[in-house]
This record gives sequence, C-alpha cells and structure tokens, in this order.
Amino acid sequence: MQPESPSAEGARAAQEKQIQANIRHIQHRQWWLWSSAVLVTMLLALGIASFAFPGLLAQAEDFSFYIGQAVRGLVGLVLLFNVYVVYQQLQIHRIQRQLSEQIDTLGKMEVRTEEVYKLAVLDSLTGLYNRRSGEQRLAQEVARSERHGHPLTVLLLDLDNLKYVNDKFGHAAGDELIKFIAERLNRAIRGSDLAVRLGGDEFLLLLPECKLEEVRHVLSRLSGLKIEYDGKTIPLTFSVGWTNYIPGESPEELLRRADDALYANKRLAKEQREVNALAR
Repeated sequence: MQPESPSAEGARAAQEKQIQANIRHIQHRQWWLWSSAVLVTMLLALGIASFAFPGLLAQAEDFSFYIGQAVRGLVGLVLLFNVYVVYQQLQIHRIQRQLSEQIDTLGKMEVRTEEVYKLAVLDSLTGLYNRRSGEQRLAQEVARSERHGHPLTVLLLDLDNLKYVNDKFGHAAGDELIKFIAERLNRAIRGSDLAVRLGGDEFLLLLPECKLEEVRHVLSRLSGLKIEYDGKTIPLTFSVGWTNYIPGESPEELLRRADDALYANKRLAKEQREVNALAR
C-alpha cells in the first residue's frame, strides 16, 4: 500500500496521543479513589479508637457521650466520602465517554482514509492498482534496478475479445471478463510483483528481479482461461508483450519498448491466423 499523507498521519498521531492521555487520566483518578478509600478507612478506625479508648480506661460515666460524638463524627466522614466517591465516579464516566467518542472518531477517520486511498490508488472495477499508482511504482522499481543492478521485467497484456463480448453479451459481461482476468493476474504473480489496470482492457505487470525467460512461468498460469457467464462459456484470449529494463533508460522508454513488443506480437498472431485461414 501507498503511505498515507503527512496530514492524515499527523491527525491520527494526535488522536492516539489524546486517547493515551485520557487513559492515564482515568488510571490516575482510580488510583486516587482507592487511596482515598484506604485513607478514610484508617481515619474511621482512628476515630473510633480515639473516642472509645479513653472511656474504656477510665470507665467514665459519660462514656456514652463520647460514643455518641464518635458515631456522629463517623457518619459525617462517611457522608463526605460518599459525596467524594460519587463525584469521582461521575468524572471517570465523563472521561470514559470522551474516550469512546475519540475511539469512534479515530475509527471513522481510518475508514475515510481507506476510502480516499482506494479512490486515489486502486482501480474501482478490479481492485488492481490504477495507472497513476502503477506509473509511480514503475519509477521506483526502475530507480531500484538502476541502483542495485537487479533485473526488472515489465509485461503488457491486452484482451483480444472484449469488444466481441460487449457486443454479444453486453457490457456487464465485459466487466466480469475484466474482473476475472484481474483476479487471475493477481494469482499468477508473486507477492513482490504488481498488477496494474492501465484502463479499458489493458494491463501492466511489474516483475522485479524477474528475468525474461521466467516470464513464461507467469504466462503458463494464464493459459486456457475461460469464464462462465449467463450459462455460456466465454474463452479469454489476450496478447502480451514484455521486455526487461536496460540501465540508463527512463520508465517511459521501458514502457514504450514493451508496448512495441505487444503490438509486434499482435501483428504476428494476426498474420498467423490469416495464414491458417488460407491453408484451409
């Protein structure tokens, strides 16, 4: 996948930092809440001891008076502590709600980023890379091949019977044919390769570190293809042309040589069909 824009990355990083800050804030408040509970418990125990212990030693007649004061004081402390706990819980719930909203916003941002990425980089019909992103990747692979001396092969593929399919079965059948060949192209190449829909019925394969003689392995995975549509079997035929990168040439020159090879193969196939027709 192509990297996200700096603005999208910055917005996401800011959201993540805000969420982390809120999580730390919640943890801090919960720690203070538990600490306060322990402190109040200790104060209650000390309060009971301070009021009851002198009376037990002296066996004073006003012992019940001290106990009454102790109870009233303890009740007051408990009430204050309960008010404090309720306030803290309300604050924690508020922060948790804000955190949920931020997570939801971040999720929506990721969805929008993914949608923008698909519109900018991928072909809407096939899911392959579109012409613009394919040309960018080609420039990167040419630079890498020039820098490291690795082989680079480009292959152009042109469907032969798309117009016939559109005229006979309708454009919906033509779209199915294009999607079918796109899927098979993705299955025929390696993970390091790239399949691109240039437009219409034209496709480009970028094959880094692939020698010319290895292209036959890719083509063998595409032979004999046919698609079933509306109860009818439609054979899938195509023309191909490929070439390897020559050090020092531009991506445009590389594509032009591959295009020349494609049309040379198409002319050769047409001449062969005419010869076969005359031989009959």
